Amino acid sequence: MTNPVVAVLGTGVMGAGMVRSLRRADVPVRMWNRDGDKARALTPTGAEAFDSPAEAVAGADVVLTTGGTGLTPTDVTPEATRAVLQREAPGIAEAIRRYGQEQVPTSVLSRGLAGTCSRTLIVNLPGSTGGVRDGLTVLGPLLPHVVSQLRGGDHGPGAPAPGP
Repeated sequence: MTNPVVAVLGTGVMGAGMVRSLRRADVPVRMWNRDGDKARALTPTGAEAFDSPAEAVAGADVVLTTGGTGLTPTDVTPEATRAVLQREAPGIAEAIRRYGQEQVPTSVLSRGLAGTCSRTLIVNLPGSTGGVRDGLTVLGPLLPHVVSQLRGGDHGPGAPAPGP
């Protein structure tokens, strides 16, 4: 399977690091930032910059956000994400928090969500370098299987047959 196309919404300090990590792994990246210059500055990595979030996510298999998942009054990324999710995938967000907790106990304060909208996986990552790194570590091995399922594939070899 080819690498999934990933859209990164927000290319500030954390998002820029995420874009660089994904591109080093040869993952196709589409990106957007409110300050378009920040996104355009990353185009030498091979990532594509877009003028709107809608353009950036068009055709993406995975959408990643970073930041806004904590407990402050301005942390509203999960609420905005929930408004567009059709199905939540709580196990993914829980796995990211669980992995992060082994590194930094306060990672459990993240309220990040994961789920799908149509055939796209959306994941909120924390707004810290370690949180983004932990999130990508957890997501890396999951993405091929997730994207295969979203594209209409089955559960893979050894999956139980559907029951009566």
